[in-house]
Formats: sequence, C-alpha cells, structure tokens
Amino acid sequence: MTDTPGIVITGGSGKMGQMLINTVLASDKCRLVGVVDRAGHDWIGQDVGTAMGGQPVGVIVTDDALEAFAKAQAVIDFTAPAATVAFAELAAQARAVHVIGTTGLTDDDLAAINAAARHAVVVRAGNMSLGVNLLVKLTQKVAAALDEDFDIEVIEAHHHHKVDAPSGTALMLGEAAAEGRGVDLKDVRDSGRDGITGARKRGDIGFSAIRGGDIVGEHDVMFAAAGERIVLRHLATDRAIFARGALKAALWGQDKGPGEYDMMDVLGL
Repeated sequence: MTDTPGIVITGGSGKMGQMLINTVLASDKCRLVGVVDRAGHDWIGQDVGTAMGGQPVGVIVTDDALEAFAKAQAVIDFTAPAATVAFAELAAQARAVHVIGTTGLTDDDLAAINAAARHAVVVRAGNMSLGVNLLVKLTQKVAAALDEDFDIEVIEAHHHHKVDAPSGTALMLGEAAAEGRGVDLKDVRDSGRDGITGARKRGDIGFSAIRGGDIVGEHDVMFAAAGERIVLRHLATDRAIFARGALKAALWGQDKGPGEYDMMDVLGL
C-alpha cells in the first residue's frame, strides 16, 4: 500500500473537501496522507475521520500546508483563489501534482499558477466531470459548424452558497464556443444584462447565472436562430463526480513532466 501515491486534500472541512477525503479513503490506488484547513478551524489537531463524525483514520488535520505537502505526491485543491495561488507555490516546491478545481481565478492568479507549473504538474479545470468535458468538446464543434445567425447563450444554475458567477464551467463552455468561432471570449462576452440594454449584439456569447437551493450544477449551451434552437445540456446531481474526476487527474499526473494540463488531457479528449 505504501507504494501508492500519497494525497493531501486542502479545505478538508468543506462539502467538497469531505467528498474528496471519502473518495481517497475508498480508493485502493492512493493513500490519504494529509488534510489541510485554515488556521483556527475547529478541525485543526483532530483526526479527520473523527472530525467527520466517523472512526479515526490516522490523519491529523493541520494548518501547515508546507509540512503536509512534503509527504505528498499529489494535492487536490477546491478552495479559494488566494489559497490556491499560495498552495501552487508550495506544491511546486514539493514537486507534487497539484489538481485545481478552484474557480473565480483572476488573470494574475492564473499567471502565478502557470509559473508554478514550470516546476511541477498542475491539472486545472473549472469542472472535473467526464460529462462536462464532453459537453465542452461538443460546444466547440457545434460553434464551429454554425455561423453568427445562431446566437450563443450559456445558462448555468448552482446552489445558493456559490460565490462566483459565471461558474468556472460556464466560462469553460464560453471559451469553447469562442474557440469554435475563432474569436476571443473577452471580445464577445455578454454577462449580467439588466435594464434597457439594447438589442443583443450579433456574435456575442451571453451568460446567465441562477442561484438557489442545493443545485449541484446545471449547464446549458443554447444556439438560437430564427425558427430553431439547439440546446446542449449537462446536469450534475452528485458532487462525487467531481471528486472522482479530481482523483483520476491526481493519479494521471504522476508520470507526467512539469506543465499545466486540463481534464481534456487527463481524459484523452
């Protein structure tokens, strides 16, 4: 068992963190060697199994990411942008694969992560599920096949706790549509319509965000022209799909050279 990769989970007390911990513990292809949470959290110093209301698993929750990463071959990170940027540098120092599911990253954040990827493997994706990544590929192909007579709208829905909009997945889909059309998303992005906005600009890619209840994640890409619409859809009903994808990425990255990869690379798409 000791020759299997050691995995550290950051933000372990969160919903996604706990899902990731359980996914790693259930796998025979890796070991849980560390759980990191923010300084002052009630879980610090506790066995993570006990903290989650179960039996001890022999892993103590810590706020010392550097110490935890030193024992790991991979770090799985679904936290917040500032934390992820700091973790990227530490994971690179440890030469650990850094799997990033954090969304809401700025251009400066992405530049810092890219710098870390010069020294270690980084796998970053706005969504880790197989279905979503297939949807991204389909979106690119459909956008490439249709001209600007078809307006493109990305509609996403998430639970009321989500803090960023559009979602990372929605932006992945928008980027795919823009790439299919041969344009830069920054030049055609249309978000947050409110009030008298005027007519929709031809060629723009629109985004709408819905927040409510406990929606795990729903994404539609609508291609709308006079007299017809094409709608591509993905519905997530269980966060476990993201955890399984993240673990797959962590294992995939073990024999790869330094660089920044995404789930398309992991899934061979």
